[in-house]
Amino acid sequence: MFLAGLVAIGVAMALIVLVLAYPNLPSLEVLTDYRPKIPLRVYTADGFLIGEYGEERRAVVAIGEVPDVMKHAILAAEDDRFYQHGGIDYTGVVRAIGANLIGGGKRQGASTITQQVARNFFLTGEKTYTRKLYEALLSFKIENNLSKDQIFELYINQIFLGQRAYGFAAAAQIYYGKQLKDISIAEAAMLAGLPKAPSAYNPIVNPNRARLRQHYVLRRMRELGHITEAQYDAALKEPLIVKRELSDYSVHAEYVAEMARQITAERFPEDVYSRGLKVYTTLIKAEQEAAYTSLRKGVMDYDRRHGYRGAESYLDMKGIKSDQDEAIDEALQDIADAGDLIPALVLAADAKSIKVYRKGGEITTLTGDAIKFAAKMLDDKAPPNKRLRRSAIVRLQKDDKGGWQVSQLPEVESAFVAVDPKDGAIRALVGGFDFNRNKFNHVTQAWRQPGSSFKPFIYSASLEKGYSPNSIIADEPIVIPASQTGTAAWEPHNYDGKYEGPMRMRTALAKSKNMVSIRILQSIGTTYAQDYTTRFGFDAAKHPPYLTMALGAGSVTPWQMVTAYSVFANGGFRVNPFVVREIRDGGNQVLAVSAPSESGSEENRVIDPRNAFLMDAMLRDVTIYGTAAKASAILKRQDLAGKTGTTNEYVDAWFCGYQMTVSGCAWIGFDQPKKLGDKETGGAAALPIWIGYMNRALKDVPMALPQAPEGLIAFGEGKERSYIYAENAKEKSAEEEAHEAAPLPKPDLSAPPSD
Repeated sequence: MFLAGLVAIGVAMALIVLVLAYPNLPSLEVLTDYRPKIPLRVYTADGFLIGEYGEERRAVVAIGEVPDVMKHAILAAEDDRFYQHGGIDYTGVVRAIGANLIGGGKRQGASTITQQVARNFFLTGEKTYTRKLYEALLSFKIENNLSKDQIFELYINQIFLGQRAYGFAAAAQIYYGKQLKDISIAEAAMLAGLPKAPSAYNPIVNPNRARLRQHYVLRRMRELGHITEAQYDAALKEPLIVKRELSDYSVHAEYVAEMARQITAERFPEDVYSRGLKVYTTLIKAEQEAAYTSLRKGVMDYDRRHGYRGAESYLDMKGIKSDQDEAIDEALQDIADAGDLIPALVLAADAKSIKVYRKGGEITTLTGDAIKFAAKMLDDKAPPNKRLRRSAIVRLQKDDKGGWQVSQLPEVESAFVAVDPKDGAIRALVGGFDFNRNKFNHVTQAWRQPGSSFKPFIYSASLEKGYSPNSIIADEPIVIPASQTGTAAWEPHNYDGKYEGPMRMRTALAKSKNMVSIRILQSIGTTYAQDYTTRFGFDAAKHPPYLTMALGAGSVTPWQMVTAYSVFANGGFRVNPFVVREIRDGGNQVLAVSAPSESGSEENRVIDPRNAFLMDAMLRDVTIYGTAAKASAILKRQDLAGKTGTTNEYVDAWFCGYQMTVSGCAWIGFDQPKKLGDKETGGAAALPIWIGYMNRALKDVPMALPQAPEGLIAFGEGKERSYIYAENAKEKSAEEEAHEAAPLPKPDLSAPPSD
C-alpha cells in the first residue's frame, strides 16, 4: 500500500507539472517556419562551388531528397523505432536502464530523434532532471504538431556533425566531397555515427574510432534488415577516402573566393554569412584548374632546379612506442597539407632508402628515383639540423606514374591571372602557391618591378612620336653621366652583354635590347612616357620619370599588367577587370549584377587602333623569334603575343601576353625580394606557367590575327611585311632600307632565353 501511495503521489505530481508547464512551453514557430543559417557560397561562372563562409556549413535538403540508405543508417544508429513511438521510446528507456544497471553506471542513453530536435532547437546540453522533463514535454508537443517526416527532415538538416558541418548534406560534401544522393552504404554509416559524439568519431581527426563506430552502425543496419549480408560484408571492406583539406572544393580558387567574400560583405554587410547569399564569379572551371596546376608545376620545377633544403622540422618521438603509434598520426594531423604536398614522418633513413609514415596511417619505403632529389641530405655530412633521419618531417608528392617521391614546400611565390580582353571578366586567377599557407594575394597586392615586360608601353608611346616598328636604333653601350643622374654615372647593359649595332625597333623588342629601349625613352622624353603609360592603368607616381623606366624599374601588380596587355589584345580599349558577375539571395533572386566596361566602345579607347595593331605585330615577333619563342613552338600557334620580363639581379620574372580572346600574366619571385638564380629569366621561370594555362584556354580556339585598321601604309611581303602611320611616311635612308630587307632572326630554343 505504501509503495502504491508513492507511485500515486509521483503520478499526481507529474500531472500537476504537465498541466502547469505544458502551456508555457516555447512556440514551435522556429520549427514550422524553419530558417536555418545558410552560409555565403561562391561559385564559378559555370556553377562549381569554390568557397563558403559562415559559422555553420549547411546545405538544406528536403526529406524526399535524402536517399534511403542515409535514412536507414540514421535510424539504425539513433532511433530505430522513430516511426513507431510518440516522442519518447519507452522500450528504449527500459533497455537503457537495464543496460546501465548491469553495467554499473550511466553508459547508455535513450534520446529519440524527436528529443534531439527539441534539445537542438530549444534547450541546452546540461544534464539535469528539469531539462530532461522539458525535453520530454517538448517532444510530445513537437509530435502533436509535426509529422514524422517533418521532424526527421529538421533533424537531418540541423544536427551538428563536426568540422562546422550542420546537417548530413553538408557533412557528405565536407567529409567526402560528394552530394548526399551519391554516398555509399559505408559512407552513410560513417556519417550516421557522428551525432553521438562528433569530435570523438570524426573520421579526419580520429579515423580508427570513427571506423569502430561505423562498424556498429553497419551491424545495426544488417540486424534491422536495411542491408543484406553481402552488402554488410562489402561495406566493411570498402576503403573510405576522406577529404583531409577542408578548403578543397571542386575547384582550386581560394583567392578568388576570398575576393568575392570581401566584395559581398562590403555590399551586403547584414547577415552576409547566414542568409544564403550566392555569388557567381567570372571564373571558368577548366581554365582555373589549368592555371592552378600550371602555376604549381612552374613553382615546383623552379624549386627542384635549386635543390633540396632538408627536413622541414623534427618530431619529438620520446613518447612514441612503435612505428604504428596513434600519436604519430595525431602529430601529423597538426601539419597542414599544401595541396598535393603531404607531410610524412621519417621512421628510418640511409643512403639507399627512406621509410616514412605518411599522414593517414600508411607506412611506405622509398628508394631509387623517389629519393634522388633528397640524396644530399641522406649523407652523414649533411647539416645535423637538415639531415633526413628518424623523426624528420618531410613532404611527399605523387610522381607522373602515381608513386610517392620526396619533395618539399617551395619558398618562392608566384601569381597568375587571365582576363577576357573584350569586357575584363577574370577567367582564371591564382594569387599564390598555396592559400592556406600564404593568404597574401600576389595578383592584386604584390607591387613588383616589371622589368622588360614594361617595355611595350614605352614602345607604344614612341609610335605616337613618329617611330615605326622598322625605325633604326643603335644597340650600343650608353653612359649617362653623373651630371644628368645627380648621383653616380649610370652604365646600363644588355642582359647578355652583347651589342649588335643599329637594328630595327621590332627586332630590338623581340630580343629585349635594353640599350634600344633607353634610347627610345631618351628620344620621346621621360615625362611624356610617364603620362602615356597611365592610359593603360599604371600609376604615374610608381613610375618616376627617369631613364630607368625603360627597363621597368617602377612598380606594378599582375592585375595592372594583365589590364595593360589587354589594351593591345582588344585593339586599343581599356577594360576594367572584374571577378564577381552577380549576387543572388537564398531564393535565387538577383541582388546585384556587374556592369563591365566593353571594348569596342569608343569612350573606352585609350590608344589609336593603328598603335595597337603595330604593337600586336611586334609582340608576336617576341613569341615567334624572340625571348618567348617557346610559346609559339610549344602551342603551335602564330597568333600569340607578349613580352618576357626579368628585373635586375633576377629578382622578378614575368611573362605577360595574349591571344585575341584571352590575356594572361604570370609572375614568380620571393616575398622578401632576393635573387631567383642565374638564368632564371621571365622566359625560363614565368613563361612555362603562361604556356600551361594557354594550352587549355586556347584548346578549341581557332587561330586569328587582327585586321589592319585604316591609316596605315603597308610595305614588304610575308613575314617581312610591316606598316607605318600614313602621316609618318617619308623617304627612307639606305641604312633603313638595308635593315628592312634583312630577315628576322630565327629562334634558338636550345639557348636560355635572354631578357
